[in-house]
Amino acid sequence: MTADIPAPAADAPDDSGGFVTLSSRIAYENPWTRVREDIIRRPDGGEGLYGVVERGEFVVILPLGQGPDGPTVTLVRQYRYPVRARLWELPMGMWEHRPDADPETVARGELEEETGLRAERLRHAGTLYQGAGYSTQRGHVYLATGLTQGLPRLEATEADMTSHTMPLAEMERMIRAGEITCMVTLAALALVKARGWL
Repeated sequence: MTADIPAPAADAPDDSGGFVTLSSRIAYENPWTRVREDIIRRPDGGEGLYGVVERGEFVVILPLGQGPDGPTVTLVRQYRYPVRARLWELPMGMWEHRPDADPETVARGELEEETGLRAERLRHAGTLYQGAGYSTQRGHVYLATGLTQGLPRLEATEADMTSHTMPLAEMERMIRAGEITCMVTLAALALVKARGWL
């Protein structure tokens, strides 16, 4: 199947980097992911092949509360089949069935779905690319505060997910100890900290 030569995201900088897309085809597609194979000409004139994973935008949320000993954060733990490991992560997700949904709406929905938490306030900390060397997927990072605990509404694919509220200091210890290895979680925490919000 031949694909239209993709255009950059509407708010992405218009920079070809000197690369020219000669042809593009869809190699694989399912409801969540599309793999595109492009034949390209590099800036040096040589030709090559690029495999690109196309996925919709996602959100990642840092739920910040206050405990008796200082700030708290809520993490989820779930099994990640591709790496055959159970990972600690911030709540995150995407709405494949509503790709045009406002990111803040998705963030509120994912937070409640995975942890049962409702946030009085969400602050957009910025955006990040999950793996720009191979994927178009972009994420929005939110800080959630004014939290109220309710019941999670896990999807069938999240049945093994558990939610854990802990001191922020414990999350930082887990990072130093190599117990938290999710790149998106690490980047989101760094972005929120860089804003001076922690």
